[in-house]
Amino acid sequence: MTEQEQPDNPAQHRGTTRARGGRAWLIVAFAVFTVAAGGNEATPMLVFYREEAVFSDVFIDSLLVSYAVGIVAALLLAGPLSDRYGRKLIMLPAPLIALLGSIFIAAGETTEWAILVGRVLAGVGVGIAMSAGGSWIKELSVAPFDPHSRPGTGAQRAAMSNTAGFGLGAGVAGVLAEWGPIPGQLPYIVHAILSAIALAGILSIPETRQSAHLKVHGSLWSDLKIPSVKDRRFLTVVAPMAPWVFGAAGVSYAIMPRLVQDQVSTPIAFSALLTVVCLGCGFTIQQFGSRINTTHNARGPILGLCLVLVGVFIATVSAGEIAIWNTIIVAVVLGAGYGLCMVSGLTEVQRIAGPDDLGGLTAVYYALTYIGFFFPMILTELSDTFDYTEMLGFGIVMAVLCLAVVTAFSTKNLPVEKTAATLSKA
Repeated sequence: MTEQEQPDNPAQHRGTTRARGGRAWLIVAFAVFTVAAGGNEATPMLVFYREEAVFSDVFIDSLLVSYAVGIVAALLLAGPLSDRYGRKLIMLPAPLIALLGSIFIAAGETTEWAILVGRVLAGVGVGIAMSAGGSWIKELSVAPFDPHSRPGTGAQRAAMSNTAGFGLGAGVAGVLAEWGPIPGQLPYIVHAILSAIALAGILSIPETRQSAHLKVHGSLWSDLKIPSVKDRRFLTVVAPMAPWVFGAAGVSYAIMPRLVQDQVSTPIAFSALLTVVCLGCGFTIQQFGSRINTTHNARGPILGLCLVLVGVFIATVSAGEIAIWNTIIVAVVLGAGYGLCMVSGLTEVQRIAGPDDLGGLTAVYYALTYIGFFFPMILTELSDTFDYTEMLGFGIVMAVLCLAVVTAFSTKNLPVEKTAATLSKA
């Protein structure tokens, strides 16, 4: 399926499409943004919880794990389910689940089980939004819904929605927790209100896979297998790059703030600032994603990994003589690497996947990106044995290896080549 191929039963959507002027994707993007904001509120809030000293460090670290588990589980289920039953049906619960997550956390400010449940729900909401919501945005970004968009626009819009939500969610939460009233609750109350607005908004947006249930053959289990995950292009270009998406972001706004925390007087706000800087740079570079990525090589993934490599190198050098200024530089470079890697991987996925497994392959891609979410936790656990210069130096070696693999397969197994080969056989 090409970028401009029309979804199912376009005649059914023509009136709605004209009425919305090709802007239906914006409302879905706002919903994805809102859910993502709720998920990444925890970045500065974890600093707040540590300062409050109500919970143990082990429990606070477990909130990252529970969030990631919720995301991955939802990704791997919601993606294939949206291929089978439609994007809207699967995406609709996401803002509600995110809203409930914020309510649990706000109501149970000093209660471990309530915050844990809230973080799992936040992760589930993000997983649904990234897979089903991202696929919905992509399909709303082509004809007949948006006939004037250029190839790659769907991936760009989906990536920017997530990045803006992750960045602004953390930024607002950090400001409210540092200087606002009821700091342990106000960020979540604000998010709950936004989630309700987002849920109301997407109710009116049309489904892009009206006849999805008529095209499905076999069991749901067969859908969960996602055949395109074995695609050679996916395995050799997308998979080696994917963990560096959140690996880069995590080093920037999880590891570096911890190293410099003794030098700042407002650690919650500074953590939020680094997150905003990192993801703001990612958001900025994603606006050029459709121009940087090409159909004849892996220019986007290669450039993204080069930025990650430079960022990790600066972080390695900075770890020995940490200062506020070099943590900001790391945030800028790794943020750009994060943003370009995310949009480039999503662009590759949308070219590889067909209409019946777009959600599934998107889910697998995002699940692989969240491997990088564990990088900061691993480094923290190993910090008693190795110093951060040594561990980040090992990261440089791994980034070079991944870059070498992606570069070697840059022009191989291209989706356009496979399509041409199929047509010639026919």
